[in-house]
Amino acid sequence: MLESLQSAVDLVASNRFVAAGLLTAIALLASWVVDVVITRVARQLTRRTASTFDDRVFQFLHNPIRTTVFLVGLGLAFVHLDLGHTQTLVGLAGLKLVALFVWTLFTLRFVGIAVTSMARAKSVGFVVPRTEPLWTNVARIVILAGAIYGLLLIVGVQPTAWLASAGVVGLALGFAAQDTLANLVAGISILADAPYKIGDTINLEGGDRGRVTHIGLRSTRLMRRDDVEITLPNSIIASAKVLNESGGPSRKHRIAIAVGVSYGSDIDLVERVLLDVASSNPRVVPDPEARVRFRQFGDSSLDYELLVWIADPQERGIATHELNRAVYLRFAEEGVQIPFPQRDLWIKQMPRGD
Repeated sequence: MLESLQSAVDLVASNRFVAAGLLTAIALLASWVVDVVITRVARQLTRRTASTFDDRVFQFLHNPIRTTVFLVGLGLAFVHLDLGHTQTLVGLAGLKLVALFVWTLFTLRFVGIAVTSMARAKSVGFVVPRTEPLWTNVARIVILAGAIYGLLLIVGVQPTAWLASAGVVGLALGFAAQDTLANLVAGISILADAPYKIGDTINLEGGDRGRVTHIGLRSTRLMRRDDVEITLPNSIIASAKVLNESGGPSRKHRIAIAVGVSYGSDIDLVERVLLDVASSNPRVVPDPEARVRFRQFGDSSLDYELLVWIADPQERGIATHELNRAVYLRFAEEGVQIPFPQRDLWIKQMPRGD
């Protein structure tokens, strides 16, 4: 048995291909063992925490670690083949590129999960839901820039000269793409300052109104009531007056229904009817309560205003329609007249007939 074992060892030592194959098999086995150990340890650790952040991180982490262990063993096997200096460098560079690609994907996923968790938990003051897209995009740009830098180092390209050339090219592109850069800067300012967020209903100076469906670095998209999507460059929005109907301490939107009643009407009845109309509409929220205000003595009418709040600004049109219709029907039922403008013509002197 000892002689057979020694013969096997001598065969492995003398045949580089057999040794490389054995190292590859050992690397594959080691990667499997490491994966099993890390998975079991991770399960024990994540069970002790109430957060799902660590569960998601370990879900993505075991694949890069397993791949890295296998690539290290594969690299040792490749070196043991002794194919020559150039071939060895090329082979090792290929393995490094695979490792760089795997860890770059993991880092991108990790950053996305980390920023989302911090935004929801509000554990960091400047990372909140409204700035989540900004920090996610910035982190991805930094990671991709680092990956490109590592790629240049692996293939043996000196990054310094390339960075200098990229600066000159970037300056030229900056002059050629001023509008794009303006939209980019405006997009960053919108994400940081957050005059509106996804889901808000906004009005712009040009008359466009809709719900914000997407805030990107270049443009913002609005969905109008007629299901038509509008894409607006961020530079235009950043320099325009924006009315955020969903802003303020609450997303509830106020509607003012103006109505006039004739002189001589029972104003107590008018106010009671208006409040009844508001309370009977399912779109009107109970808090804040509906209000009736006697605004002024008009030329032909007593001018009232019914103030109500609805939960969703997108329902302003249909809610206004329903309230106007209900007010008209109730006034007709209660005998309250809605006057129209009238003029009395006084003739001081009739012209003499011929």
